[in-house]
Amino acid sequence: MTPAAVHDALREKTRVKLWEPVLWLAPLAVVALFPGSSFLVNQMAIMALFAISLDLVLGYAGIMSLGHAAFFGMGAFAAGLFAKFVMPEPIVGLVFAMGVGGLTAYVCSYTILRGSALTVVMVTLGVSLILLEIGNYMTWLTGGADGLQGVVMDPVLGLFPFTFDGVTAAYYSLAVLAVFLVVYRRIVNSPFGTSLRVIRDNRLRAYSIGIDTNRRIKLAYTLAGAIAAAAGAVQTHSMNFASLDAFAFERSADVLLMVVIGGTAWIYGGVIGAIVFIGLHHVLSDLTPQYWTFWVGVFLVLLMRVGRDRLIRPWTWFKGGPHG
Repeated sequence: MTPAAVHDALREKTRVKLWEPVLWLAPLAVVALFPGSSFLVNQMAIMALFAISLDLVLGYAGIMSLGHAAFFGMGAFAAGLFAKFVMPEPIVGLVFAMGVGGLTAYVCSYTILRGSALTVVMVTLGVSLILLEIGNYMTWLTGGADGLQGVVMDPVLGLFPFTFDGVTAAYYSLAVLAVFLVVYRRIVNSPFGTSLRVIRDNRLRAYSIGIDTNRRIKLAYTLAGAIAAAAGAVQTHSMNFASLDAFAFERSADVLLMVVIGGTAWIYGGVIGAIVFIGLHHVLSDLTPQYWTFWVGVFLVLLMRVGRDRLIRPWTWFKGGPHG
């Protein structure tokens, strides 16, 4: 294949499909028609943004992480502290939080370059737990167990104030998600994204054909950290509050489940996974508040056993084998 043909193929992948604007406009219509759903839509959008950040390192670079909440938490507290002590402008605070999250991820990227997959999992988990304990110790700055309170945000772009009904917060988070989806599409369908897939499939072979594997892994991890920090910042802006729960292991586990549900190495995998997981949480916690995680577990077993395609087409379950 000639370089021109490769370039055309990559450009074709970045083009917006006809059905995608419908997918983007649907949540906006839901918020407009059902304002009471604003908080749910807002949380789905935030977690979808968080999920695509994990998919960049897990699905495309093949790096397993159980501590991705470290960057989400750094973004949440960076945005809150910036708004409280510097300026409460949401967009500027978002950019600042991304810088903090990206820098944190870049420093941490040196710890995942060597060692087995299990070593990487434990190191990423350890980083998240260390940051959680540091935040819990520095109560004078983070508020400790009480969280960072007293965060007041200016209107978005000076025009749209955050309201108690959560409508502005929902539109804000959806807009940020849409921007990052466009950027994310460009990243994963670029030559850089293709090189990440090669590294994921066989790092030694990628290195042998001249790909600087360490440099690309560090860059991917830095970008993922910045996107995760953006998700944390949007949550702080929406809630006027930052909690140490942002660093918790449960946060990393939840986002990993979202990526698994939606599918790895797919642009909309994290989005679909976040919608399904948050939706299940919302519905099942109302029906069975104490046992909703049991039903989520049942769903995951079915998903892994039957497969995504056949799960939405149950009439095919008994045709052939489990994957037939």
